[in-house]
Amino acid sequence: MTQVNMHEAKSNLSRLVESLESGRESEVTISRNGRPIVKMTLIKDEKPKRKFGFAKGRFTFDYEAFQALDKDVQALFDESIENDIRRGF
Repeated sequence: MTQVNMHEAKSNLSRLVESLESGRESEVTISRNGRPIVKMTLIKDEKPKRKFGFAKGRFTFDYEAFQALDKDVQALFDESIENDIRRGF
């Protein structure tokens, strides 16, 4: 917990909020004439925010397997067209 006076809080509000967001501080107390008057805490979201790239390196991509699937999909597509032609569509 950090305690700051009113003047310091006004001058460094962005820094104080960032320290709460980053988790360095759990609360910041603002005092006037040495007496605590305000307690700032972080408002918890219901859904945690995901950072971009949070899954980087956790998955692999098998290009050959993907290409094989592409051929399978093309074969299914061709078969579907042949069936439609036989049915007269």
